[in-house]
Amino acid sequence: MSFLSFFKGYKNFGIFFSILCIIIIAIIYNVLNVKQPLPIYQPAMVAEELVDSTIQHQLKYHKIADFSLINQNGKTITQEDYKDKIYVADFFFTTCQTICPIMTKNMEQIQKEILNDDDVMLLSHSVTPKIDSVAQLKKYALEKGVIDRKWNLVTGDKKQIYQLARKSYLAVKTEGNGDEYDMIHTENFMLIDKKRQIRGFYDGTKPEDIERILEDIETLKYFDGR
Repeated sequence: MSFLSFFKGYKNFGIFFSILCIIIIAIIYNVLNVKQPLPIYQPAMVAEELVDSTIQHQLKYHKIADFSLINQNGKTITQEDYKDKIYVADFFFTTCQTICPIMTKNMEQIQKEILNDDDVMLLSHSVTPKIDSVAQLKKYALEKGVIDRKWNLVTGDKKQIYQLARKSYLAVKTEGNGDEYDMIHTENFMLIDKKRQIRGFYDGTKPEDIERILEDIETLKYFDGR
């Protein structure tokens, strides 16, 4: 066998081996990057300060409770308006000058991204319902670019909002000043699936968390369609 023939044989083997390696690497990459389902959050998985004491140790079956609140147009909004929808929820108040403007701006950014997606909506609850009347919410909605068909700003009975915050969304601290239903809202955004389960918590003031919400919405839709 000549040196040239010997080299040619190894060259062909080298090409075959290189192609095999590329295929193996591609397979490994695809396996490692397969979408994983999002966790389903239960009260026991969340900081105790955000959860009502009656459900702090609940380990399964947690869902968002039925509700009936009034939006920026004076329309009654219930769980039926969010039936078979993925949605992002938060708690705010219109006179807040600290984190609320940032949260609202970021929620508006999500609104832009989901504008033509009929599966996804937004829901913002006022923690100062006596101040945030329908007229006040409407004024705020117009100032912040709220699109009615995508995003409801809701007010209503303070006790109901408190219970939703503490027993459903697991997102609000208590004021602790003597009023049974006083609340301190947090920067949390919550991602809710079509079964009314919490699938993610995010810092509504951080752009990177907004990107993560949008990615997680796509993950929910991916698994919903399988």
